[in-house]
Amino acid sequence: MKIVIIGLGTIGKTILKNLANEGHNVTIIDEDKDKVESLIEKYDVSGVVGNGASLAIQKEAGVKGADLAIVLTDSDELNIFTCLVAKKLGVKNTITRVRNPEYSRQIMDMQDELGISMIVNPEKDTATEIFNMINLPSIGQVDHFGNGRALLFEIVAERGCSLIGQTLISIGKSLSTRVLICAVQRGQEVIIPTGNFLIQEGDRIHLTSDAKSLRDFISEINLARSPLKNIMIVGGGKIGYYLSDELSRKKYKIKLIEGNREAAEELAESLPKVTVIHGNGTQHDLLIEEGIEAMDAFIALTNTDEENMVVTMFANKLNVRKTITQIKSDDLYGMLDELGINNIVSPKNIVADRVISYIRAIANKRGSNVLTLYRLVNDKVEALEFLAKRKQDKIYDKPLKELNIKKDCLIACIIRENEVVIPDGNSTIKIGDNIIVVTTHKNFDDLIDIFE
Repeated sequence: MKIVIIGLGTIGKTILKNLANEGHNVTIIDEDKDKVESLIEKYDVSGVVGNGASLAIQKEAGVKGADLAIVLTDSDELNIFTCLVAKKLGVKNTITRVRNPEYSRQIMDMQDELGISMIVNPEKDTATEIFNMINLPSIGQVDHFGNGRALLFEIVAERGCSLIGQTLISIGKSLSTRVLICAVQRGQEVIIPTGNFLIQEGDRIHLTSDAKSLRDFISEINLARSPLKNIMIVGGGKIGYYLSDELSRKKYKIKLIEGNREAAEELAESLPKVTVIHGNGTQHDLLIEEGIEAMDAFIALTNTDEENMVVTMFANKLNVRKTITQIKSDDLYGMLDELGINNIVSPKNIVADRVISYIRAIANKRGSNVLTLYRLVNDKVEALEFLAKRKQDKIYDKPLKELNIKKDCLIACIIRENEVVIPDGNSTIKIGDNIIVVTTHKNFDDLIDIFE
């Protein structure tokens, strides 16, 4: 595919990094000459220096013949106008970032007229992910397949979890709820486990299940917790606003701490059900005074990773039940587990995953077979949803145990019409099935790629 990326901030560079090894013809546009030249050299892509909203610059970059333009400048208005220019030139699809809540609501109603195929809002998308983590307190992350019928979710094998000390074979025999353990993170190691793999305390476990079975499974393994009610958020930026608004609508009790007085006053006015406090959310005395010790959840959303890490460690020391931390720098991920910082959100990675999944979906119409894509464990694992549609493949109606599946690949779930199948060795693949695969291999494009 020919893809043009306009705007090379943090998210633009993250998407470029993800696309670099997928075989696309990528051209980048940015007004920063040094940035363009550096990225051309690093990723072997084409580049144009200039204003991405300019018709002449877009023509020079080949937008006219492109399959997709991804527009990610810092200005909502410029992004919208740039998409209009690209659409005028005949680009087939456009993705753009729109952050302003008012624009977001309007653009959803005007998307077709504006020629925008997909809108991303890093802050809102991140707030939604955090909301899901709060709504299911025992779960670290939830991803959806088959229009929500199947789930891929993460748990931590904490003390008291009945999975500890069991092999996958014994777990399968002892549980009444059908789930499949498909990846385990142990320290910095990522494992696609086999039947004799033994679960240890502290393992971060990724599982698939029928969406209806999730709560039953959590209860069965002794990880069920009472709902979170009292929540403290430090950082009243856009993520803090979106999250507080969504949580307050569900009758959670929210304390939102914001350091800028004017911003705090605006938040208090726009969020009448939220207790907004003006103050430095990294100060020990303020956190104690505002009752951090009585909170069920603590969410660190300041603009500084190191501040988020420190206040999260403080909340963990006070035994706050659930802590969630925004981390922007990939360089810090290696130390987070050692510091007890387990629930992490990264706006740039959340958006990059959505965009890459959308690109795979476009490619699906052109020969690729990927319906959905999620990246797990700091991009070390991919979870992909394929459509089984190529009739010539010799994989159908045979037990999985008779198929030669590549090492470090696992068929985690089969969706057949309205049925969700958690597979075993006797399960089969049929034409029309949606197949969820979890693997440490990268850039699989078709279901047949997982077989030797």
